[in-house]
Amino acid sequence: MNQEREQQLVERLGRAEAWTTSSSLADALGVTRRSIRNYVASINRHSRNHEIIESSPRGYRLNAAAYAVYRESLSAGEAATPRQRLYDLVRTLVDSDDGVDLYELAGELAVSDSTVESDLGRVRRILPEGLGLSRSGSIVALAGGERAKRRLLSRMFHDETEHGVVGLEAIQREFVPDHLSEFKTDLVSALREAGYYVNDFGIDSALLHIAIAVDRTRKAPVAEEAEAVPDDPVARVIAGLTAQHFDVALSGDDLEYLPSLLAVHAITPLLNDAGRSYLDPKIVAVVRSVIEDVGREYLIDLSDDEFINRFALHVRSLLRRASQRAYSRNPLAGSIKTSYPMTYELSVYVARGLQKRLGVTFNDDEIAYIALHIGAYLSERAQAEERVTCTIVCPTYYDLQTTLRNRVQVMLGDVLDVKMLIARTDVDWDHLGTDLVLTTIEPPVPSPSALVIKPFFSPADADRVRGALPRIRTTRRRRAIKENLLAYFDESLFLRDAPLTGADDTIRMLGDRMVAAGAITSQYVEGALERERLSSTVFADGLAVPHALEMSARRTVIAVAINGSSIPWGGKRVNVAAFVAFSSDSRSDFQTFFDQFIAVFSDGSNLRRIVEQATSFQAFIAELTAILDS
Repeated sequence: MNQEREQQLVERLGRAEAWTTSSSLADALGVTRRSIRNYVASINRHSRNHEIIESSPRGYRLNAAAYAVYRESLSAGEAATPRQRLYDLVRTLVDSDDGVDLYELAGELAVSDSTVESDLGRVRRILPEGLGLSRSGSIVALAGGERAKRRLLSRMFHDETEHGVVGLEAIQREFVPDHLSEFKTDLVSALREAGYYVNDFGIDSALLHIAIAVDRTRKAPVAEEAEAVPDDPVARVIAGLTAQHFDVALSGDDLEYLPSLLAVHAITPLLNDAGRSYLDPKIVAVVRSVIEDVGREYLIDLSDDEFINRFALHVRSLLRRASQRAYSRNPLAGSIKTSYPMTYELSVYVARGLQKRLGVTFNDDEIAYIALHIGAYLSERAQAEERVTCTIVCPTYYDLQTTLRNRVQVMLGDVLDVKMLIARTDVDWDHLGTDLVLTTIEPPVPSPSALVIKPFFSPADADRVRGALPRIRTTRRRRAIKENLLAYFDESLFLRDAPLTGADDTIRMLGDRMVAAGAITSQYVEGALERERLSSTVFADGLAVPHALEMSARRTVIAVAINGSSIPWGGKRVNVAAFVAFSSDSRSDFQTFFDQFIAVFSDGSNLRRIVEQATSFQAFIAELTAILDS
């Protein structure tokens, strides 16, 4: 448990932009300040030259350079954490058909006999079905089939790699010290030529299994004579490339298994004539039905046949993964959830529809892959983001103002919509009514929406304008939701520092108040609990936004719980929980609201400001108003 907490501590400090106090770290991890000090001391013991975590009266921060050196030392095998020692013990047991002498191993690892015995107990607890340990005195051997041993190696290697992301260099360093990058390049090229779309995250996971197969075959050749290659295009590709790059002839069993592994995790047939033969009409019908539900509930049209067919192929692979409980890891899952919450929400709704119709179970990684499909399609269909409206202020001097307007439109016409040209000095600055003002004269009062430019609009001016656009768009979006957002809150639905023990407890407590206010029914509360079970509604550090998937509230409201001491929530901890209930007549507002509300709280400084200052409902509204106006 301590190792997990230490890793969480490092990750949180890695995301922090400034010193972080021990109190906030303790609250975020759900431990005491003394535990934080102990974790820091333990982490710093692993560094030989510099502290990995620096401390000062202002708190703690990560020394990124020292941490990078430490990670490199782990890769080079210069340091051994208990987790690494466990992996090394499993690797040794897998490679030693005659068993391992534990006392000799303790000497090699420079640890005590009791430490190795303890590690052996941990090995027993993680062994999957089909594997066991046999022991005679100090000799311990791993008993079981070859396939089970390889699965164990793969799972432990996944867990050992940082964040569960399998890196090509790490695979090569551990299993095949030659030509893996060239092998991957040729494999991807050959698979594409054979008519497959390749998922690069999945291909690296499949490469791990191929590398283990090569490593095991080299150490224990399965046959003196080459076995016949199965009549399968992917098997032929793997057989040819492993022979070419590694001088290894894989077994027929490997050449049956590895193509199916690729099909599950890494490749999908292209939607050409050959690829369409892989479409399952039943899956296509189910996908179409779910997409129709999305259109009715969220007013978002995903009914394009090409999208449905492509997504149906993905669902076909997903079903195979689900049947084997071999879900693909998605390192983008967290960032998708935080950066594109509405797209993720659509994906949860789609996952729920597929789950009910097909009887499959999803995890967050698989939901994030659905989000990639939906997000890519919506991006293809979307017009360029609505242009920022603009007023140009340039007092008349010959035709200078016309020339300026023309240059602005030529250089920035893709992002600006010039609504007005004011060619005079007496300007009503307070009533221009556009997102942005470009002016050649100083406004009487500086404004973040007014940029002073040169009369002869230069490329440097254009760069300044483009650099200001994200801030201008954010301001416009916040202004657009401010009026409705503030109307959704009610003092009777505001809790401060309530004794909340977790997600279910918080949802029920806030839900009961919403039911009492006549905004929702008890069924809506159950719907929010169901949504929480599908995927945690923690969309940003410290923020949970529980809600039901259907917009069936009697009226749109938001109940808020703010706690100075964080609430445990699905493996994370939050200080703000906003239970959102939307009515059916607010469907058109939901998408804009959901993205922007989460964007406001995704800024850690905004969240801290709310938690520290919003000690009452009135203070909460005042702080939220100030943030939306900033």
